[in-house]
Amino acid sequence: MLYIGIDLGTSAVKLLLMDGEGKIQKIVSREYPLYFPHPGWSEQKPEDWYEQTMEGIKELIAQADKSQVAGISFGGQMHGLVILDSEDRVIRPALLWNDGRTYEECDYLNNVIGKEKLSEYTANISFTGFTAPKILWVKNKEPENFARIAKIMLPKDYIAYKLTGVNCTDVSDASGMLLMDVKNRCWSKEMCEICGIKEEMLPKLYESYECVGTVTGKIAAELGIPETVKVAAGAGDNAAAAVGTGTVGDGMCNISLGTSGTIFISSKNFGVDKYNALHAFAHADGHYHLMGCMLSAASCNKWWMEDIVGTDEYAKEQQGIEKLGENHVYFLPYLMGERSPHNNPNARGTFIGMTMDTTRADMTQAVLEGVAFALRDSFEVAKSLGIQIERTKICGGGAKSPLWKKMIANILNLKVDVIESEEGPALGGAMLAAVACGEYANVEEAAAKIVKIIDTVEPEPELVAKYEERYQQFKQIYPVCKPLFDVIK
Repeated sequence: MLYIGIDLGTSAVKLLLMDGEGKIQKIVSREYPLYFPHPGWSEQKPEDWYEQTMEGIKELIAQADKSQVAGISFGGQMHGLVILDSEDRVIRPALLWNDGRTYEECDYLNNVIGKEKLSEYTANISFTGFTAPKILWVKNKEPENFARIAKIMLPKDYIAYKLTGVNCTDVSDASGMLLMDVKNRCWSKEMCEICGIKEEMLPKLYESYECVGTVTGKIAAELGIPETVKVAAGAGDNAAAAVGTGTVGDGMCNISLGTSGTIFISSKNFGVDKYNALHAFAHADGHYHLMGCMLSAASCNKWWMEDIVGTDEYAKEQQGIEKLGENHVYFLPYLMGERSPHNNPNARGTFIGMTMDTTRADMTQAVLEGVAFALRDSFEVAKSLGIQIERTKICGGGAKSPLWKKMIANILNLKVDVIESEEGPALGGAMLAAVACGEYANVEEAAAKIVKIIDTVEPEPELVAKYEERYQQFKQIYPVCKPLFDVIK
């Protein structure tokens, strides 16, 4: 049988066709616009997602035996707010995960409602990217739109709704809304009251691997697939990427170097750090995970290479970087503000330590190291909870750089396992569809049979020691700069 994984990203939708043995048959990608109507705002049109997804599926299965398509599932950009009226019309463009307009609403939630209450209700505190503050923003700034809301959903769930007619979401993606009681895997009545919404506006909660329904007759006819094709709930992009890299079960770790960067630690037990520096979310495997998320990771390197240096030859720029652990230049990678562990939308990207003999290579090295140091900030929080991690998987565009992988191995002192397929969320989505269809008994079995490690980057004791000294210096920079970030606007 064949399974379709849909990774609804920020810049494009990536679609993947996988057979029952886990072999990838074809991959298709289709882009759509991103809108910035005001500085710090970030929006997309859900209609664009649906149009490009449908066209992408048609291209994906054009040469395949369509009768063999058995299931569809998703990985999707998290936290975005999609609102529909009683006629199922999209009320306004979706507010995305990297939209920073909700600072007033976050301040209200964290400091008036209180972080302790939020953590009690949802296991998390408010970040500007989360969905609940977006709902409050619409309530406060666009009351006419708020009054029309009949359905609230997340980006990938809009696609699921269009395919099946079922208003559904999964527990991993819903964990990032600040509306779900993560520990008990249900909606928080208290958060619904705080946001002024009714629970019936929210989608029905499913585990990521559960079937929510089958495609409608209209969709089946348009795509040329059977009406029996099952649609599984899917997962938020990071949880789906974790499935696609085999980061399931207890004590597994995955680092994603995409537009944003994450360190993702799976656990069979629920846990929250006392400062809520890490997100405590439900996982797509039926258990839980901790996640540190930085807003700018590989995007820092893209900005530095293309906008500042003026080249797209990333590998060539990295060739001259040899003296690891000895760089005197540091870079704070907070180009979009920061989430984990600082939760500061005012944080900014910062170079420090330049002298007259600083080279372009030094600054390129500082950008790569700065992202790795920032990932370690979140890793240190996990270690403070007594979590012992010795190795990690790695995925995302940045994972293609051998140099960056070597830095991460030595800065975090972890063995870095490189997997055969770096398709992350799209592969995870296809795997969840396969589990929903009974191809595999559970997510862990699917991961064990499909995900293959092809290389491991080992930390080097001498380099680990050098980077330990550099990290101790790096972590002193943000606290010193923080008061400046609050006044430099």
